[in-house]
Amino acid sequence: MTALRFGYGTNGLGDHRLDEALEVIAGLGYTGVALTLDRGHLDPYAPGLSRRLARTRRRLTALGLGVVVETGARYLLDPWRKHAPTLLDSEPEGRARRLGLLRRAVGIAADLEAEAVSFWSGTPEPGMHHDEAFRHLQDGCAAVVEAAGLVGVRLGFEPEPGMLIADLDGYERLRESLGNPAAFGLTLDIGHCRCLEPFPPDECVRRAAPWLVNVQIEDMRRGVHEHLEFGEGEIDFPPVLAALTEVGYRGLVSVELPRHGHSGPRTAARSLDALRAASAHPWTADAVRRVRADPASLAALFPVAARHTGAEAGEAVRAQLLQALPGSAPERAAALEALYRRGDAAERLAVLRALPLLDQDGALGPTALPLIADALRTNDVRLVTAATGPYAARYLDQPAWRQAVLKCVFMGIPLAAVAGLARRTDTELMRMFTAFAAERTAAGRPVPDDLLTQLDLHDTGERHAHL
Repeated sequence: MTALRFGYGTNGLGDHRLDEALEVIAGLGYTGVALTLDRGHLDPYAPGLSRRLARTRRRLTALGLGVVVETGARYLLDPWRKHAPTLLDSEPEGRARRLGLLRRAVGIAADLEAEAVSFWSGTPEPGMHHDEAFRHLQDGCAAVVEAAGLVGVRLGFEPEPGMLIADLDGYERLRESLGNPAAFGLTLDIGHCRCLEPFPPDECVRRAAPWLVNVQIEDMRRGVHEHLEFGEGEIDFPPVLAALTEVGYRGLVSVELPRHGHSGPRTAARSLDALRAASAHPWTADAVRRVRADPASLAALFPVAARHTGAEAGEAVRAQLLQALPGSAPERAAALEALYRRGDAAERLAVLRALPLLDQDGALGPTALPLIADALRTNDVRLVTAATGPYAARYLDQPAWRQAVLKCVFMGIPLAAVAGLARRTDTELMRMFTAFAAERTAAGRPVPDDLLTQLDLHDTGERHAHL
C-alpha cells in the first residue's frame, strides 16, 4: 500500500520568509508544499525571478519537498480588489492580466519541476450573464491549457464555493467544453466537498479520481465556506484518506489553512498529527497506544515499524511512536539516545529527523545535542544532512554550527539543506567559506556553486575575483 504524501500550504505561513516556511514544513515531517505565488513568497513579478526560482528549486530538492504551484493570492494583481481581475473580467485587459499570471505560473512550475499548477474560475461581475462568463472562462482555460502543453505542466482546476465553477458538476461541464484535454486536471478541496457537494467527501474522491492531480485538505462544515483545523468541522477523515489510497492517488495532499499564519508552526504540527492519525495503519495505532501505556515498549516497537507498515511509511510511523513517548525532557532524551545508539542507519535518521517535531515549544531543549554531535562525526551524508536540520539550527552554539556547515561543504552536501543558514551566517563563517574557496582555486579544483552563491549573497564590495 502506497503511503499518502502530505504537504502544507505556504499561505498558512504568511508571516514567515519563504526559506523559513520551507524549513518549518520539512522540519515537521511534511514531504510537500503547496506554494502560493505572492508578494511575500516567490513574487512572480519581482526582479531576479530566474535566480530566485533556481534557488527555490535547490532548496526544495535539498529538503525533499514536492511542490504544487498555487495561484490564489488575494491582492497580487490589484491592491484594492481581492482575487481580481479574473478570467471572467468584463474588460479584455483584466482577463489578459489574469491569463498573464497563469501563463507565468506555468513557466514557474516548469522551472520548479512542480507536480501541478492550481487555479480557479473567479466570480462573475454583477449583471454578467452566465453564458458570457462561461465563454470568457473557456477562452482563458484553453489558452492556459495550450501554455501548459508546451512545457509539459499539469493543470489542476479547482471548483471553489461561490465562484462560477463551484462543484464537480461544473468542472466536468467545463472540461467537456474544452474537449477533455489531458493537461486539464482537477484540484479537489476536501473541505469544499463537505461544504456543498451532494455526496460525502470520500465519494467525491472516487468520482474525481480520473482527473485528480492535486488535493487540498482541511475541516469544514456544511454550507459554510470556512477553512477549519482538523476536528473543528464535520468531516470524517479516515474514509477520505482511505479513498485516496484506494484510487491510487500519488500527488500531494496539502493542508489549506490560509488564515492560521499567526500560529503557523503549531497549526502545521497539529495538522500533520491529525492526518497521520487518520491514515494510520492498524499496527501503528496499536503501537502508539502501547508506547503511551508502557514507554519501555518503544525499544521493541521502534525497530520493526517499517516491517509492519511498509518502507515508505516507516519513518513517519517512527515519528509517531516518538511523539507518543511520555516523560520529562531528560527522560525522553535518554530514550532517544538509546534508540539512536542501537539503531541502524534508517532508525538513526528517523530519530534525527523527528527532533524538530519533538521540540515544539522547546519541549526537548538542548538535551538531544549529543545525538547531533555524534551524527556530525560520521561520514554518512544522510546523517550529517539530518544533523544540520532545524534542531541544530536552534541549539548548536555558533562555533559548532559553523563547523557543521563547513563539514557539509567538504562532503558536498548542498548548503540549501542546512537549516537556519540565512539567519545564522556571520562574518566568521564567511571568512571560512572564503578561505576554503581560495584553497580549492589554488589547487585547481572547482569551488562549489552554492558556496559561490553564499559569497555573492554576503558580498561586502570586494567580491571574490581573487579566487
